Amino acid sequence: MKEIILINVAGDDKPGLTSSVTEILAGYDVNILDIGQAVIHDTLSLGILVEVPATAESSPVLKDILFRTHELGLSVRFSPIDEQSYGHWVQGQGKPRHIVTLLARMITAEHLSAVTAVVANNQLNIDRIDRLSGRVPLDTVQDQTKACIEFSVRGEVADSPAFRSQLMELTSRFDIDIAFQEDNMFRRNRRLVVFDMDSTLIEAEVIDELAKAAGVGDQVAEITERAMAGELDFTESFSARVALLKGLDESVLAKIAETLPVTEGAEKLVSNLKRLGYKTAILSGGFNYFGEYLQRKLDIDYVYANDLEIVDGKVTGNVTGQVVDGARKAELLKSIAQQENISLEQSIAVGDGANDLPMLSIAGLGIAFRAKPIVKESAKQSISTLGLDGILYLLGIGDRHSA
Repeated sequence: MKEIILINVAGDDKPGLTSSVTEILAGYDVNILDIGQAVIHDTLSLGILVEVPATAESSPVLKDILFRTHELGLSVRFSPIDEQSYGHWVQGQGKPRHIVTLLARMITAEHLSAVTAVVANNQLNIDRIDRLSGRVPLDTVQDQTKACIEFSVRGEVADSPAFRSQLMELTSRFDIDIAFQEDNMFRRNRRLVVFDMDSTLIEAEVIDELAKAAGVGDQVAEITERAMAGELDFTESFSARVALLKGLDESVLAKIAETLPVTEGAEKLVSNLKRLGYKTAILSGGFNYFGEYLQRKLDIDYVYANDLEIVDGKVTGNVTGQVVDGARKAELLKSIAQQENISLEQSIAVGDGANDLPMLSIAGLGIAFRAKPIVKESAKQSISTLGLDGILYLLGIGDRHSA
């Protein structure tokens, strides 16, 4: 009669441990039904679910493993598994799988306790936990650190809006970010990322900087804030703000471009995306002059923004061509994806304002980055605690795989 046994091995990690154990199993023609191994702080935890054939007896197999692990200074535990229990485990493989990603500057036990409690309360099983962030020295300043833990979970979410609401409550309570995604073929197969520019790729609103130079900073900033919060129609507010720039000298644009503060993690994110073969684009309600400056600086493939009209070296207070508003951003995302033969499921959109919601809603992965409340509530995912390179974690790319 066949026997099913779970073998758990633990102890100080060293080369050859897994080889030593599986060598013994091979000598008895044992089938491997499942295997998993993790090493935390040089401590090994190895689990192997085996089927011992009827032609062999389990006692000699287990005795040989017991002796070998003792020689290696390891502890070992054997657990017999009945066929009913095994059958139940096999049936579970058809359940939906999701990825829960926890991001913070520093992850605490309280964070983990809260997140895993929400997962358990929604009848989801955690199959695997991985640390995607690198090892952090104890003397590192906390606001310069990055921490990310990824949970692979299995099961049906009975009430998805309620589940997401519970996760969002944790993000507010602890100042952390939590992403919840379906673990499907598209997650690791994205091919296009489009970015808003102002307050996303750069830590500024260019039109506000131009307004300060024109002496109308307070007036424009107020309109900008209301527009980004969704209180004003973007196109109407944009025209009102641009009109206030009338008479500004063209030379000011170059000075502002040279001092634009690039957002934390932007250069690392884009360079890694390019290395992986992604196409990138800036879709901005700002101005082409600054979008093209960033395009050269970051090596972005496409840029679409508004053309600020300049006559005789002075800003006229008008823009030429079609205004890039929220609807236009969504159209441009579709157009670029079609041009590159990329499905929308394979696209990522990143932005912070209400005018970014249309493109965030149609992208396979829409990310509200350091966004206004209305945008965070509506977007599929959000990042507020880390820099733009935190997006790599949502793609399952850990620090050891990024440059």
